[in-house]
Amino acid sequence: MNMIPALLRALSATLLLASAAAQARPAATVTPALWRVQDADTTIYLFGTVHVMKPGVNWFDGKVKRAFDGADELVLEIIEPDDPNALGATMAGMALAKDGVKLSDRLSPDARTAYKAAMAANGLRWQTFDLFNPWMAGMALSVAPLERAGYQSQIGAEKILRAAAKAAGKKVDALETVEQQVGFFAGLPMDQQVNFLTATVDGLPDLEKSFDDLLRYWKAGQPDKLAREMNESLEATPELARVLLTDRNANWAKWIKARLDQPGTIFVAVGAGHLAGKGSVQDQLDALGVRTTRVKE
Repeated sequence: MNMIPALLRALSATLLLASAAAQARPAATVTPALWRVQDADTTIYLFGTVHVMKPGVNWFDGKVKRAFDGADELVLEIIEPDDPNALGATMAGMALAKDGVKLSDRLSPDARTAYKAAMAANGLRWQTFDLFNPWMAGMALSVAPLERAGYQSQIGAEKILRAAAKAAGKKVDALETVEQQVGFFAGLPMDQQVNFLTATVDGLPDLEKSFDDLLRYWKAGQPDKLAREMNESLEATPELARVLLTDRNANWAKWIKARLDQPGTIFVAVGAGHLAGKGSVQDQLDALGVRTTRVKE
């Protein structure tokens, strides 16, 4: 299995291009996992999201909807800019290669051939990306096949939750900024960026199936299976896994513990990969002496 689905969740939906509106079709009700952290006067719900989705998945229901309705505030990974051009400008500015080396020249001959073929197959001009660092091309390649397969960021969980919060007059806050999230990739050493790009290219044939599997585990509320699938995909890039997952989970756990000092009910929604497996937010909270419980129906 390739590493890209996990990375997509970790980085957030803002790195995905908007696609066509969903077509109407019967919705299948699903039961994604939900956790709760609680003290005498504060309740914090932890919900793992999927940033892109196909039409016809009815997840905003049952315990998830009840927890959200009872919350005073929604907290996301980031607050996506209303103007998509602003996001594009931020990414491009941080992705431009400042050492003058062309992206294609950073790759071995075999990797360069595979990369150019993958870009062409996904309707992307490798010549344009020669100005950028490898992580930018890796993200572009990880998005295009999912869009072609019918996955849409416009109906991802964050979009739905933020719209519902706005309609209900709830406060919306974020754990990170857009610049921070893009910076996780932009700050990677060049060899790791190249590894990310080549792993993306190598994993493209299995990308849709891998993401389908992860979405199935999410819909069934099976974080253990999701973690096994995801951990397998990250073994080849432990440093990237640390930067994108473990370190961020630790920071968020500290935020959650500190937030317990303020009364209220908070609904925290982050990528599902952060709430699954070893080093998850729940593991980090446990290390801080904070207990997390799974919410039943």
